Amino acid sequence: MVTEATPDLLVAILAGALAALVVAAAEWRHARRVSRVARLAFGPGGRPAAWARLAPAARVAGMGLATFGAVVLLRFDPIEVDTEPNPRASRQLLVVLDVSPSMNLADAGPGEEKTMRGVWAGRVLRGILDRLDMQDTRVGMIACYTKAVPMLRDSTDKELIANLMDGLPLYTAFTPGETDLQAGLDAAYEMAMPWPRRSTTLVVITDGDLSTPVSPGPRPASIADAIVIGVGDPNRATTISGHASRQDQWTLKSLAARLGGIYHQGNTRHLPREILDGLTMIAPRVADAIGMRELGLFAFAIGASMLGLVGPLLVRFGTPRALRRSAQNAAANAAAAVPSVPSVPSVAIASGGSS
Repeated sequence: MVTEATPDLLVAILAGALAALVVAAAEWRHARRVSRVARLAFGPGGRPAAWARLAPAARVAGMGLATFGAVVLLRFDPIEVDTEPNPRASRQLLVVLDVSPSMNLADAGPGEEKTMRGVWAGRVLRGILDRLDMQDTRVGMIACYTKAVPMLRDSTDKELIANLMDGLPLYTAFTPGETDLQAGLDAAYEMAMPWPRRSTTLVVITDGDLSTPVSPGPRPASIADAIVIGVGDPNRATTISGHASRQDQWTLKSLAARLGGIYHQGNTRHLPREILDGLTMIAPRVADAIGMRELGLFAFAIGASMLGLVGPLLVRFGTPRALRRSAQNAAANAAAAVPSVPSVPSVAIASGGSS
């Protein structure tokens, strides 16, 4: 089954059929010429070996397949991609983002001039997206403060994601209160529930400034990996609303362990490449289909092999076996009948004096 039925495929079929017709006409003319010297070429019977009678058809089919494959590959554009693929055939990056007021504290980033935790979290997430293949990766996002609100589903727009995490005071859309990260995880599990098995990576971005512990339930089968990224200064606290806020590494490490994932202290560093390389999420296959490129390569390889092998096989095995044996025997008898040249004895010539 071919995944695409495009005009390029029709052009390749027509080109292959035309090439096959031209070769068929040439084979017909060649057969007429060979028939005049058939007894000389193939012996008294005037017919080649039984399998060799299929050689014209093999050359016609080989030229048709090779031409079809060559045209498919010539017209195939490796840059052209489907900009709206089926989300079910994609990897999913599901982000749970803490948007509580403490994420607006400016104590994050590697430089001396610190940025807001939420802004730096956006840069860390952008660094992840830039190293993933967005052609088959979809992004979902859950914002959580006093409750959880789905913000994105099946998105490929990195600019939109960056804008959402560029210092917007998203906490103003929530009723003030305590940060409920548990609600964010529950909403993420609910969103990921119908997705294919092991197709999703869960990323939790928070400063760990929580008043209640988080007890996540069993992960859905769709979630293959979990990463907890902590932002905010883990060593020096900043006062907000009457309490000291800093990145709680112990809480975040405990959360990562309960999620069966890893914890990354991301207040000054992006996510290491080796973590991304170790992700086990897979892109599910929605169908066992053959793409145009694979079809072209297969057809060209088969056709070229047929054209390349027919000639040498005809030279070696094209004549009937009885004629080959008689020719070999005649050659052996002729070699045996050649008289040996006797050796000429050397004559010693005496120097000086006459007999």
